Amino acid sequence: MTLEILTTDTLSPFRHGFFTRRGGASSGVFSGLNCGYGSSDQHDIVRINRARAAGALDVTEDDLNGVHQVHSADVVVVDGHHDDGHRADALVTGQRGQALSVLTADCMPVLFADPKSGIVGAAHAGWRGALSGVLEATLDAMESLGAARRDIRAVIGPCISQGSYEVGPELMDEVTIDDPQAARFFAQGDGDRLQFDLPGYGLHRLRQSGVGEAEWTRHCTYSDADRFYSYRRSVHRQEADYGRLIAAIRA
Repeated sequence: MTLEILTTDTLSPFRHGFFTRRGGASSGVFSGLNCGYGSSDQHDIVRINRARAAGALDVTEDDLNGVHQVHSADVVVVDGHHDDGHRADALVTGQRGQALSVLTADCMPVLFADPKSGIVGAAHAGWRGALSGVLEATLDAMESLGAARRDIRAVIGPCISQGSYEVGPELMDEVTIDDPQAARFFAQGDGDRLQFDLPGYGLHRLRQSGVGEAEWTRHCTYSDADRFYSYRRSVHRQEADYGRLIAAIRA
């Protein structure tokens, strides 16, 4: 099956993609393009999948940079040799030919680009990372390399949508303690449960930070099992593990 890659004119002219699960070599619960070495999928199969993603961006797998994601606000600057073992949740670079990637399965994959400076970024942001400031930290890191915030474009890729994301009231307390306006991203669910608009919250943080342009591709990972992996869906189905989607952008 051919790779399915979601792109947007907003990130033009940079080569980029939010890859769906279609077109991969994995089987079983991982069926498709599972790019996560942290899963229990076969290592060699994941390598094949990652090589396919790298090839689609016209880079080698060695130039498809990533990090060991830990739901932090830490950012790695890629300048020359990079070690994917860094514990962080975002990467930035201005080095031509280098690709930055993040893995997700409900969290937000966010790709950044400043076409004037040639600087790009990629971030993994669940609610914890977004609340901790990983999106703003990515913008700061891009600026440190010479990007201008007003020129940076940010796109949130496939992630869990509000209708599929039930949370407890304690999450609303955490999110709104320093930003009461963020209460609008919670809708009433059953009983004391709430429905959280993660991509809406991500766009709110990006726009408050002064980014030039921000959008969401409007794809829900939970509700489209044919195209996307979802951690929450795998839990509800009592599956042993789940695949990881890859999103990447090349400087």
